[in-house]
Amino acid sequence: MKILITGIRGFVGQNISSALQKSGHEIFGLSSEKRVSRFSWDDLSAGTLPEVDAIIHLAGKAHDLKNQAGAQVYFDVNTELTKKIFRWFKKSSAKQFYFFSSVKAAADFVRENTLTEDVVPAPVGPYGESKIAAENFIRENFDFSAPGEKRVYILRPCMIHGRGNKGNLNLLYAIVRRGFPWPLGAVENARSFLSVENLEFILEKMLAAAPQSGIYNLADDEPLSTNALIETICAGLGKRACIINVPSPLIRAAAAAGTLLHLPLNRERLTKLTENYVVSNAKLKRALNIEKLPLSVREGIIRTVRRLSETN
Repeated sequence: MKILITGIRGFVGQNISSALQKSGHEIFGLSSEKRVSRFSWDDLSAGTLPEVDAIIHLAGKAHDLKNQAGAQVYFDVNTELTKKIFRWFKKSSAKQFYFFSSVKAAADFVRENTLTEDVVPAPVGPYGESKIAAENFIRENFDFSAPGEKRVYILRPCMIHGRGNKGNLNLLYAIVRRGFPWPLGAVENARSFLSVENLEFILEKMLAAAPQSGIYNLADDEPLSTNALIETICAGLGKRACIINVPSPLIRAAAAAGTLLHLPLNRERLTKLTENYVVSNAKLKRALNIEKLPLSVREGIIRTVRRLSETN
């Protein structure tokens, strides 16, 4: 299958392009700079992109944990680029379109329930708002229930990790590797993750099966608490977990200072590390007729940790 991947030089793009190539697919890359991929957005405007069977649209402005990006940047990239590539898809001979949105387009917080695709979207902030704006454009311009050869998928992944990961997992990894104790032992939470290996498996299955068009959450089969995550990282490093209970006011004060000084631990990171955010992948597994994903959440975390240790 011929597949065009936008944002191919990013963390996810590099991983899935490599995996799909190994499976025998012919991959065409599109990024902002032609020198780092075969095609650029200028080729899209010029109408010189190749005919492909599927488009995987990853290009976007990532969530800014340092809160330094202006709001309009998110809409210029996450919304407007999606409009451009989707319009091209509709005119092209491609049969499948995958838009990587985010669970944050659906909900910024998931307190007691599990996030499903049926939730009424209520994003908070320009990242989630720009993603839902892109989703809405696709839904307004494609009938998901209409018969036809074209299939369109809005994918909402939770936190993705793997080789080349630069997210919150790196912060926790650095804390554990340097021997610092984890200070939030009193926090009881549960949150979902997605290993890049499970993501690669999902995309392979979807490309082959071409299930019903629609919105699908992407997550590992089970959630993990942050304390259990620390223990799993330690297991991957062959270390013993050190988890203590620092009073919450002190932690909040440190995070507030980090926000002002643009340090790694700030309010937003603290929220992400301690919040409840459980995502259901039941709809996806029904569509693909699978009972479980290849890797458990712990297996995926350990693989990522061991790869991080190879590069540090």
